[in-house]
Amino acid sequence: MTFAQKAGEPPVIRAIVFPGGFNWPIFAARRLGFFAAQGIEVTLEPTTDSKHQMAGLIDGEYDLAMTAIDNVYAYNAGQGEAPTRNVADLIAVMGADSGFLNLVGVPGTESIAGLAGRRVGVDALTTGYAFVLLRMLEQAGVGREDVDFVGSGGVMARFGALMNREFDATLLVSPFDAAATKQGFVHLESGLEALGSYQGVVATVRRDWAAKNEAAVTGYIRAWRQAVAWLFDPANREAAIGLLLEEVPQMDPDVAAISYEVLLDPTTGFYSDGAINMDGARVALELRRAYGAPDARLGQVADHLDTRYHAASGGA
Repeated sequence: MTFAQKAGEPPVIRAIVFPGGFNWPIFAARRLGFFAAQGIEVTLEPTTDSKHQMAGLIDGEYDLAMTAIDNVYAYNAGQGEAPTRNVADLIAVMGADSGFLNLVGVPGTESIAGLAGRRVGVDALTTGYAFVLLRMLEQAGVGREDVDFVGSGGVMARFGALMNREFDATLLVSPFDAAATKQGFVHLESGLEALGSYQGVVATVRRDWAAKNEAAVTGYIRAWRQAVAWLFDPANREAAIGLLLEEVPQMDPDVAAISYEVLLDPTTGFYSDGAINMDGARVALELRRAYGAPDARLGQVADHLDTRYHAASGGA
């Protein structure tokens, strides 16, 4: 037995994720038996920040992380913020979405250019999503030095701080942006509008673990894709929204309905096939080269992923 498993029970993949509606396919795959049909069980551990998530994955506390592809680049290149016992050798094996990134300002904010001289919340300026924010500001003529950046933690923490007006704008992940705009906050721009293409969340594993557990990796991808297909089926709309409200009980029903339209948009929602967006992955790597610590060890996109597991799962 090479991962968490007891005799007579299905093997368990210990996944660590950021809490929220973007785990909808995992919720559905567990509830509808798609993981079980692949002979696996998936447990979910919520994380408050990427440092805890990535250190836990690299050091073997968890088997799989749903995380930004930039975290894979950063830790593989020795640029990760969290200290680890093991040397990172991570691979992205599945693409989940384009990040659902949206820049949101306090009521009365008129434009991104208007953020010059104001306070903007970030997790940390060394993270991939912060790089997206920096590019959005740059395209609006606002330099890094023109903004007072406020470190405020992960998306849930930033959402709460924005609601309390501890800063004037921040980058939120759907459906937090929907919850904010419902309360009168202003949507300024999406990450896709700014970048054209972007690979956001990926399923990430240790390279050696994946090699020893190929059936589990391919089964996870296959079940995830089946769950997304179920979510996209209009006949399942009410059941899907009900499932989301059960799994995220603090979510407002109106926000859950909006989440359905956003996260299951046929063009910008979850990736139906689970394939990694190669153009978007290149954009994410270019942003790290532009705004992260320069390091030749970043290599190329192909150094940080392995598409054979997706292919073996039946993906296109």
